[in-house]
Amino acid sequence: MNFSESFRKLRMSQLQGSSSLKRKRQDLALVSGSMTDGERVLYNLIHSKKDIGIWTGDMKRETNLPDSIVKKSLKLLQSKNLIKEVVNIQNKGRKHYMAAEFEPSKEITGGDWYTQGSLDTYFINLVKDVCLKYIFRQKVATCDGILEWSRKSGVFTVGITAQQTDEILRALVLDDEIEEVKSTGIGDFSSVPVGRICYRCKSKGGIRGEQKPGAMAFIPCGVCPRINFCTPDGIISPRTCVYYQKWLDF
Repeated sequence: MNFSESFRKLRMSQLQGSSSLKRKRQDLALVSGSMTDGERVLYNLIHSKKDIGIWTGDMKRETNLPDSIVKKSLKLLQSKNLIKEVVNIQNKGRKHYMAAEFEPSKEITGGDWYTQGSLDTYFINLVKDVCLKYIFRQKVATCDGILEWSRKSGVFTVGITAQQTDEILRALVLDDEIEEVKSTGIGDFSSVPVGRICYRCKSKGGIRGEQKPGAMAFIPCGVCPRINFCTPDGIISPRTCVYYQKWLDF
């Protein structure tokens, strides 16, 4: 491809991008023109919060709009598909909204292990079982090895990330199902570089539940994949965790 052809394609791409942006601005301007003052104020506020969104109580506080106007405007904005209601795991009883073009952040959804605001314990236990059986079969395994195998084998219908795999392995260590060791490079560790962190089973046959569970397994924290992000004053915290509170009440 010569220089002229490359420049022509680059210029066309720039023009198309500019045209697309212009259309989006025109569409937004058209929609904005059909909004009431209350809708416009609320939409601008909600849009400014991006993937975090905002609670209706904070909307009223920041806009000083009457409750009736807020309710009516939110309903109209939803009917126009400009905003959407999302579940905030930290405050499920509150109505939380964000602009339709954004996807909720992990701070709102709780992360990859949550489905519609609830911790997906069934899927977590399924991933634990699969990882445990693979480690037992391999005798020792690394996080990267488990991740690569799961992707190639297609054992899961959804993709599992490196972070999710690491969280599952940490949970299994806390459950006292596996142990974290460093490779010696010999014997069972011959396929793993010396000094590399890897895991091996403590349970018989790679079946969960045969060994006495670790102390952490008796509280929600022991199976929570977000435990590494849990701090006393953080967004994820024992003070706001509904599962931990239920365990205390029990």
